Amino acid sequence: MEELHHGHAVQLFSNHAFRMDFPPPDYNDISRDIISKAGGLPLALEVIGSSLYCKSKRLWKDTLKKLGLVPNQDIFCKLKISFEMLEDAQREIFLDIACYFVGEERIYPHHMWKALDFLPRIEINFLIRMSLIKIDDDDRFLMHDLLRDLGREIVRQEDLKVLGKCSRLWCPKIALQVVQNRKGTENIMALKLTGLSIEHDFTSEDFSRLPSLRLLELEGGNLVGDFKNLLSSLRWLSWRHCPSDLQAVNLYLWNLVVLKLSDSDIPENWNGWGSCLANHDLKVIHLIRCHLSSTPDFSTCLNLKILVLDENCPRLLQISSSIHKLERLKRLEIIPAQVQLSKLPASVPFDLFAVPSAICGLKCLSSLKLEGQCIQELHPSIGEMAGLKCLSLMNCHQFRQLPDSIGKLRSLVILNLVYTRIKELPNSIGDLRKLEVMNLGSTQIRKLPNSIGRLESLVELYLANTKITGLPVSVGYLKGLKFLTLAGIMENLRVLDSSGCKNIRCTGGSVKMADCNRSTNITWPPQLWRLGISCDDPQSVTWPAQLYNLALRDVTSPLKQPFFSSLRYLSRLTLFRCWFTEINFQQLENLHYLDVLLCKSLVRLLSLSRLQKLKRLIVMSCSQLMEIQDLGELESLEELSIENCGSIQRLPDLSKLHELRTLHLYHCELVQGLPDIPNPCHLDVHGCPMLVESGDSCETCRQCREPNVDVNCMRGLFSRSNLKAVKNWNHGKHHRLRHYDSSQKVT
Repeated sequence: MEELHHGHAVQLFSNHAFRMDFPPPDYNDISRDIISKAGGLPLALEVIGSSLYCKSKRLWKDTLKKLGLVPNQDIFCKLKISFEMLEDAQREIFLDIACYFVGEERIYPHHMWKALDFLPRIEINFLIRMSLIKIDDDDRFLMHDLLRDLGREIVRQEDLKVLGKCSRLWCPKIALQVVQNRKGTENIMALKLTGLSIEHDFTSEDFSRLPSLRLLELEGGNLVGDFKNLLSSLRWLSWRHCPSDLQAVNLYLWNLVVLKLSDSDIPENWNGWGSCLANHDLKVIHLIRCHLSSTPDFSTCLNLKILVLDENCPRLLQISSSIHKLERLKRLEIIPAQVQLSKLPASVPFDLFAVPSAICGLKCLSSLKLEGQCIQELHPSIGEMAGLKCLSLMNCHQFRQLPDSIGKLRSLVILNLVYTRIKELPNSIGDLRKLEVMNLGSTQIRKLPNSIGRLESLVELYLANTKITGLPVSVGYLKGLKFLTLAGIMENLRVLDSSGCKNIRCTGGSVKMADCNRSTNITWPPQLWRLGISCDDPQSVTWPAQLYNLALRDVTSPLKQPFFSSLRYLSRLTLFRCWFTEINFQQLENLHYLDVLLCKSLVRLLSLSRLQKLKRLIVMSCSQLMEIQDLGELESLEELSIENCGSIQRLPDLSKLHELRTLHLYHCELVQGLPDIPNPCHLDVHGCPMLVESGDSCETCRQCREPNVDVNCMRGLFSRSNLKAVKNWNHGKHHRLRHYDSSQKVT
């Protein structure tokens, strides 16, 4: 790990230890001593600084003393000092995350820890403040690789000689060895038996020495034998490819809290339900990609909080009428596996009218996702779900109408109707005063009601690929609107006019249409800072002066200097499927992120030397691109990715780009010779036959993961989730085109 310059190290440490850029005078000397002992390592400075925030001077001195006893190269021992400051419950949660839950949604282990009498909300927030863990935008756990390795090393050192005396076994081969050789002890709390080359059956004798087991992950195989009084401490069971005929007898998971089954064929009267649903306090049932014809009887788990049936087959799923008994249910998701529209049955296999009292009577429900269903309309009693915060009917291709009672959902924050056939919104939509996100993309909607202006909390409005020809004057009253997506409707849009509204200034800009001589007068909401739009000639638009993030697609006219001069605050620019031959960048002095994607006519990127604040440049699938001018002068550049650009032959000297940390070159067949790069930079080369490569395939290369990458892979580029996906392009992250359900964050 690279050490920071001393000034940067002081600032980083102070930001976490004091929440300011520099230490106060009376802590100046001891701060600099701790920074020196930490070796200037960024992660150590962040973690140790966070652990000392608001702590006594005595603890600071003790920490300095401990650091003095650690060899300078031993990063683990330095980080362990912060771990040793944790209380017992905090240590247990940290080790669970390090061994099993990196990437896991927070709400699931939250319920397991709560069942163990921990206080997970408090403890997790403390670990976040200590910089030991992080939470991403999808409410999933993140942890630095070194901290993950630290946690696993702490577990390994619990007993270096006898693996069965370690509390957690996350390596499947080691876990299998311990279980099958019956070397387990009461110390073992968690086992991971997934990803093995051969499926294994496990007998009751295999688990007889594991009385403390609270987490078990299985893949395939079966449980065989008499399990009476076994697995009684189990709180978490995750089983992929679980058997259709469970062979265990007398198996009752009396303390199970989280049940996750996936990729399994579960018959109608599966004999495993009795074992798995024995606990009246079961909190989570999560079934994904299971062949499931009917749900179980929920009468034995009345305290259920989360029920997820995701990507299950067949579509003719029968919902047990006992679902109405789940009065404490907070989150319900019923999402079938995706099939072609032509293959949908003529009859309606699932309609909310079939169970109006069953679902609409769940008064505690905060998130309802009935995605991909053959629902035609919602029952009016939907308005009685007063606590609902998220409603998603995405991909309900037969859905046509919202009831007037939708306006009674006064707590609603997210409304997702993308890919439905809804044609209009009821006037009562304006009563949703807490609504922050509304996605109407790819619907049949032609106009919005004037009442939309009453949505005082609306931040994001998605109208891409609708039939809207004009927006009402009341749009000008949306004071909080920051993200408006109009991609795919500019050929229809005639008016976005708010003249006369005292909260918005009329700019009088116009957009020239590709197919006629009509012009479009556009007045933007006053706080709009992020915009995704497609149009032929963006230079004919007067853009909002405060615009921070702009995504343009299908541009045919050249982008000239006057266009960029009006965007001086722009920090992010995405150009997708634009048809000009060159771009001359000037007067974008605040641009930090530039993505140029699928611009197949582009030959040159010019005047990049003006982009002195640019941190990341991504160029992908620009098949005619031959030159990136002034690339070697981007002194602030940290990440450079050039992918699938088959005409580019040489890159300039990059040795002066001292901030450059990552250089990706993927499938650039004509590139001859690697450029000089600064020493700390990580070089990732793949699919470039004239250069030394890193292997036959590459997980971070999008083209290797998805060989048929084309325009279709970019559908929905301008949605919130996919703008985030572009940000993480070269980290190989996959993002589903669904809105993140903020209501499921633990509070």
